[in-house]
This record gives sequence, C-alpha cells and structure tokens, in this order.
Amino acid sequence: MRAVLVGVLVLVVVTGCKGAAPLPPKALELNRAGVEALEQGDLETADARFALALEYNPRFVEALVNQGLVEMQRGNFRRARQLLTRARRLNPDVAQPHHGLGVLAERERRPDLAAKHYDEALKVDPGFGPARANLARLYFEAGRFEHARIQFKRMTEVAPSEASGFVGLAESLLQLDRHAEAEDVIAVGVKRFPSSPELAILRARGLLRRGRIELAVEILTPLARSRDDVAVAALSWLATAELARGRARHAVGAAERALALDPKDPVSVYVMAAALAELDDPGRAAWKARAEQLAPGSTRNIGAP
Repeated sequence: MRAVLVGVLVLVVVTGCKGAAPLPPKALELNRAGVEALEQGDLETADARFALALEYNPRFVEALVNQGLVEMQRGNFRRARQLLTRARRLNPDVAQPHHGLGVLAERERRPDLAAKHYDEALKVDPGFGPARANLARLYFEAGRFEHARIQFKRMTEVAPSEASGFVGLAESLLQLDRHAEAEDVIAVGVKRFPSSPELAILRARGLLRRGRIELAVEILTPLARSRDDVAVAALSWLATAELARGRARHAVGAAERALALDPKDPVSVYVMAAALAELDDPGRAAWKARAEQLAPGSTRNIGAP
C-alpha cells in the first residue's frame, strides 16, 4: 500500500516573486499585479505586466523569474530557462531563480537536477518554503524516506503555518515504520489544522491500524464525497475499512469508486485484489497482478487464485 501525499505535496510548488527591492514603485506594483494574474492562470495579462515592470528596470530579478514561470506554464521551456538563468546571474543570492530552475527541471522530468536547484535555493535562503517542500517531495517519491523526513521536519519549523509539512513528516515516519512518532505528529497537526483533509485521512489510517474502524469510517465518509485526490484517498481507506470489517463486497464498491477517479490508485487496487480473493471471484488473478505491478511484494498476503 502507498502513502497518500495528497493536496499541495503531489504538485510542484510554484510561487511567484512579489519583490521587495528598492525599485520604482510602479515596477513593484506591476510585478505584484502580474503575480496575481499568474495565480489566476491569466498568462497573457501576467506576461504583459512583468514585461512592463522590466521596462522600468531590466535587472528586476523578481520580474524576470516570474516571466520565466509564465513561459514555463506556456511550455516554452527554452525561453523559461533563458529568463531564469539570467535572473540567477544577475543575483545568485536570492532563492527564487534557483527554485524556478528546479521547477523547470521537474517539468523536463529531470528530478536529480531539480533537487540540486532546490538545494541551491535553500543554501541561499533556508526559510524558502516552496523549495523545501519540493525537495522533500522529491526525496519521498524516490523512496529516500529518511531524507524526506529531515526536510519535512525542517519545513514544519520554517513554515509552521503550512499543514503540508506535517502531512509529509507523518507520511515519511510511517514509511520508516516509526508509527508512534507519526501519531504524535498527526495529533499536533490535527490540533493546529483541524480543517486539513490530508491530516484527517492520516488520523483515520492510524485508527484503522488500532482497530477503531467505526471512528475511522466516520472521519473518512464526508471526505469521500468530492471528486479530487482527497476523495480518492478517503475512498481507498474506506475500502480498507470494509475489508477489515469482513465486508468484501462493500470493499469492492468503495474501491471501484476510488478507481473511477484514479485507475492507478495502488491502495484501491490492492483492496480490490484482496476482496475479490475473499469472494473467490474469477477476476482476482488479474487484480492481484495489477497490485503487484504497482507495489511489488504487497500481495504476499492475498490468497492464491
């Protein structure tokens, strides 16, 4: 079964630079307005505002980085690299150009290079949260859970107002089989971020491990009503709860709902294989093969077809 890093942690964290340098007020105003347009997905307006800001000062590093992010969103990776590299050359002592180059490397499917750029951003500014979050996530995705744990722990210190740091730290600890520590992190996180669905799901998973199935189901059920990654995770763990209750057909139903949203969700595929094995369903062998492909070694406890 997989850890469920849902929400912001499954996305590359991209952040615009609002700027604070002693620049013409109009340039700063245009840059801030451009960031707002970028965050709203209005690339044309954002680009126009950043270009005007650069007319006031061609060495405006923040505007260059933001213009690079626009080009990245457009898929113009070569132009994005030119802008971000120029920004880094103008001022290597700010984190944003390094971070932008890291995001670009991820878009180009070069995670090792991305990690180096994020690390450079953190050398410049250890408190730069987006680079910390992205570096931690890359370590997690690579299975380097101790490295991920260290970065997520630091993230909870430098960005204590972000629930994602607590989610990632707990997930990393769970992968390291440090369940008691993970439970402590989850408890702190839930208290600090009571409306976080990711932390609620982590809490429910802990309850399932301790056999408190009814309370886990109570927490998961309202989270399963949307059609996003949170719903996929909630449905997959609801399916797990039904399997633990001995209700294999109900488990199949919950797993099917999750798989309709994400056909490759490994928790749901595993539950489907296990539930069909209990039901002696003819399709159990194919689902067991799928589960093994997604998570090698995970199907040892599923009955032979």
